[in-house]
Amino acid sequence: MARKKIVVALGGNAILTDDPSAQGQKAALQSTAQQLVALVQRGDDLVITHGNGPQVGNLLLQNLAADSADNPAFELDSLVAMTQGSIGYWLQNAMRNELNQLRLDKVVSTLVTQVLVDRDDPAFQDPSKPIGPYYTEDQAQAKMAQSSAIFKEDAGRGWRKVVASPTPLAINEIETIRKLVDDQHIVIASGGGGIPVVQGHDRTFHGVEAVVDKDEASQSLASALEADLFLVLTGVDHVYINFNKEDQERLDQVSYAELEKHMADGQFAAGSMQPKVQACMDFVKANPNSQAVITSLDNLENFLNGGSGTLIQYEAKEFLEA
Repeated sequence: MARKKIVVALGGNAILTDDPSAQGQKAALQSTAQQLVALVQRGDDLVITHGNGPQVGNLLLQNLAADSADNPAFELDSLVAMTQGSIGYWLQNAMRNELNQLRLDKVVSTLVTQVLVDRDDPAFQDPSKPIGPYYTEDQAQAKMAQSSAIFKEDAGRGWRKVVASPTPLAINEIETIRKLVDDQHIVIASGGGGIPVVQGHDRTFHGVEAVVDKDEASQSLASALEADLFLVLTGVDHVYINFNKEDQERLDQVSYAELEKHMADGQFAAGSMQPKVQACMDFVKANPNSQAVITSLDNLENFLNGGSGTLIQYEAKEFLEA
């Protein structure tokens, strides 16, 4: 089997289960690593991305709880960088431990990754990504009066700070990542969607208060690397249409055009399956000779051994083995 370049986007369940402690997350990542080494055993080149939603939220709460003139809370871009480091460290060690058990001599490298966004992206004019704790309306109004922060009501559960979610334009460290992959390193990069930065007129980069969608950032990385396979691991084995209805239908093999129609019909939930499907559509459109797969971490071994997940190609031609 020819060696393939694979970008794996890990869902939250690959890192955080019921135990939010560092030890609990390390244990979850050890189980994740046991599944991912199957790709290495096949001889594939592997780049791993991951989310950081719960982790950056917890870190934000810790910063706010200790915030003072002598110990000021860090800004969001720095918190994303810190979670890239901590999760990358845990996953890097977990992967290395599994590789050592199998006597596979591979280097695992974690790269703190910045993602370029446009300072004029419309998302900055309409922040929509909730972060941090819930507040009452009065508390939120008071905070908005004291700062430039924006708070919005969140699904009847209270008011939360919202930040922009701009479109990723480029991965700043892409050449470094490409070189590491060419040297057959396993690379962990673009954690949490990457650290969002804008470029000034003097060509300097500056972090911004924003969150880049992790699935779209992952596909941006996969496209830049011209990956053969973009593998999105989430909580379900397949993508479905008419989900949880009597006529629910599992999608095993699906083209861009078919997904485009399902997207227009509102088949995929915003904030859940929709961004994953959209990221896969964007990837195969940009890389029509490559494939994308959406499945669960638990189903990965079955999929690799000829089982099913949702396999996505740009054209509805003969579907190739992933």
